[in-house]
Amino acid sequence: MPSTFTAVSYGQTLSPSVLENIRTVLSEHGYTVASERAESHPGFEVAVLELGSLDPSGASDAQAAARLARLRKALVETGTENVSTAVVPDSLRNAKRKFIIMDVDSTLIQQEVIELLAAHAGTETEVAKVTEAAMRGDLDFAESLHHRVATLGGLPVSVLAEVGEKIKLSEGAERLVAQAKAAGHVVCAVSGGFSQILAPLAERLGLDFALANDLEIVNGHLTGKVSGAVVDRAAKAVQLREWSALSGIPVKATMAIGDGANDLDMMAAAALGVAFNAKPAVRAVADAQINIPNLDVALALANI
Repeated sequence: MPSTFTAVSYGQTLSPSVLENIRTVLSEHGYTVASERAESHPGFEVAVLELGSLDPSGASDAQAAARLARLRKALVETGTENVSTAVVPDSLRNAKRKFIIMDVDSTLIQQEVIELLAAHAGTETEVAKVTEAAMRGDLDFAESLHHRVATLGGLPVSVLAEVGEKIKLSEGAERLVAQAKAAGHVVCAVSGGFSQILAPLAERLGLDFALANDLEIVNGHLTGKVSGAVVDRAAKAVQLREWSALSGIPVKATMAIGDGANDLDMMAAAALGVAFNAKPAVRAVADAQINIPNLDVALALANI
């Protein structure tokens, strides 16, 4: 399947030497460049190289996939400082309607909500350590969530509003959502965090779908438990498939963005899995990386 190679420069124009290095890597792996153009976005520059020979005659799907994997690995290994690269399938870039699904904590927003809540309970240090381990993939997410939420038991429900007021969107998040939706695409969020925080944020941004865990509340206080099934990595992948189907958008036109191990399944299920300032284990398997604060780099990747 033909694809587009994008080189994203962090806040500066890509130099001729960087572009030449990229062309060399492509050529060494048997790819030709059919066309090339530059794009300017707020805070970053992009070079888009249309590949002309992604699927050589006679290559099987498995051979083409293996070849693409080798190319991606070579691009990472020969990467230039402050430049991120990605090979984006045309099934996403050229789709009339695209589907974008994002993690929330440390992706759509800058903070980890459970740590903000834990600060009110005096357990922020403990919770932060567990969160970090869970995002690295060292702990089972559901188990770690129950452990962390238990430390919140007894907090008054009023802390939810206080924490909600402290939420800061990631740079470029509003532009990403607004521009994608204005162009007719579907944007949603799925979180291992909490619906009491995500719901008002989703309404404010106009997200098409949103799902997170429900904190149990009894007599105006958090019980230290969550209600219902935990939104874990498997659940996130399920929502990608369900919501994209409901939207009438094929999986081949989907993009998933996340930063932690809990996002790996949905990133693998999407046509393009994007690691956003992610943990090393997530960056290692992602189709694309965004290693600057600008979440709206995703617009360039998806050709929006």
